[in-house]
Amino acid sequence: MSESAPPQVPDRVSVVVIAYNDAVHVGDAIRSALAQGDAVGEVVVVDDASGDDTPGVLAGFADEPRVRPLIRTENSGGCGTPRNDGVAAAVHPYVLFLDSDDLLVPGAVDGLLAVATAERADVVAGVCVRRELPEGRETVWAPSLYDVSHGATLPGTVLEGIEEHPEFVLDTLSVNKLYRRDFLDAHAIRFPDGAFHYEDFVFSARVQAAAPRLAVTDVPVYVWHVRRQAATLSISLRRASLANWEHRIAAHAAVVDVFRAADRPALALAAQTKFLDYDLPMYLRELPQRTGSYRTDWWKATRAHLAGFDAAAVAAAQAPSRWLHAALTALVDAPEGGELTRFVELAAPTPRLVPPYPRAEDGTPVLAAAPADVPLDGLAELAPAELPVAVDGEVAVGGTTRLTLTVHDLYGRVGAQRPTALKVEFTERVSAEELPVEAPLVPAAGGWTATVRVPTARLLRPGRLAAWSLHAELRYEDGSTGRVEVRAPRGFAGRRGVVAGRLGRPLLVQVVASARRGLVLRLAGGAVGARQVLSGRFKRLLAMR
Repeated sequence: MSESAPPQVPDRVSVVVIAYNDAVHVGDAIRSALAQGDAVGEVVVVDDASGDDTPGVLAGFADEPRVRPLIRTENSGGCGTPRNDGVAAAVHPYVLFLDSDDLLVPGAVDGLLAVATAERADVVAGVCVRRELPEGRETVWAPSLYDVSHGATLPGTVLEGIEEHPEFVLDTLSVNKLYRRDFLDAHAIRFPDGAFHYEDFVFSARVQAAAPRLAVTDVPVYVWHVRRQAATLSISLRRASLANWEHRIAAHAAVVDVFRAADRPALALAAQTKFLDYDLPMYLRELPQRTGSYRTDWWKATRAHLAGFDAAAVAAAQAPSRWLHAALTALVDAPEGGELTRFVELAAPTPRLVPPYPRAEDGTPVLAAAPADVPLDGLAELAPAELPVAVDGEVAVGGTTRLTLTVHDLYGRVGAQRPTALKVEFTERVSAEELPVEAPLVPAAGGWTATVRVPTARLLRPGRLAAWSLHAELRYEDGSTGRVEVRAPRGFAGRRGVVAGRLGRPLLVQVVASARRGLVLRLAGGAVGARQVLSGRFKRLLAMR
């Protein structure tokens, strides 16, 4: 293993890998960088004073001259300092970051370099995929920016700064981008040092504030491994700790300061709007899982942070986010019970307002009841696709799976659009396979009902547990549609058991609500199901979800 810097070659890349107590994965990360080929001139591996066998794994690359270890003798407490060490040691014109438990996609560096050269770009941003382990389910990070199949329009464009596309502040990752090193040096762009969590947020803001020539591509670059059952969770998964939220707030405040100091007021506003539309709902919808003291302290910290938000940033947020902001600033004490449930449901990825539908004394629809009425400003102007409609689901499983749905009329807005039919989309959460089923709507008290039936055999997957999430697409008389997640009306209490399937074979079934109260159906059947009953493995699988 060589600790001396290799000679600089034009258009080569220094890959900076950071590691701390990750001997199990760091070797795979390094190999994914080396496999990029000659375009990678060096892999600078910064070991942040690991106490496990990470140094031993690095020693195993002694015969690879491109691997340069930097061994810190004192742990920094965060990810920023080791990344900064890696940038300082890098010798090639471009820098790419890689965490020890993730991977670079084959061909990533060649693809990014080709774009950087052709477009004379300071920064090239590519696609990052989040891979849930052990299931292997994959989703594109920030699909509104990068996933063309979901309507993204930026891939293939070159931006002179992002002020004309302030929505790009949503991408706070540092690892899905190739950076021209002299651009970082010229603007003194580095990560916050020490025990500063969500350091990516601040680094990305510093890059964006410097108005880089930014090429956005659909080049697959990075695989972000999400290990929810790991012994030590990554920072982004430690949301059960109030400190995690406080760190996120501090990082967001620093982002806004970066943009203001650079005289980028539009980006500062966009960052506040992003916080309302993205960060706030992510944590709010998990509040029922937390202790009462956590909720009290979370409410106080959040209200204090939101007090400094610009009115223009709030006005630019989506309607459900505006309503949640109004509730947080109006209610001094954290809500409990049914009132908290309404906030949680409104914070879901597809927001929904659940019954009852209260009104103020003057008849105005409100989110929270007196004494702190929170008007649902803008509700009347929402398009059908934007309405936060609540659709409840009840499941009965046997040889046939029957799903009974109730569509609630949202302050009369759904009825005014004249709904005609409903399509249910069963989506298998591991394979992403979709199974659509349509049904007519039948008027009922306070809304409509619909029933769909699916042969249970179509929902089983050989040799494993199948997990299905459910969405409903409402169709209206004028041809417009609105898509919402089917909710579990009884909240977080699940039902599990064994039922008789086709030909009397046992089926293992669990009907449960996700953290955001979406309905999830899990099934295993046949010989596999019987073995799981006998061994207790099925219970362990459920406990892991």
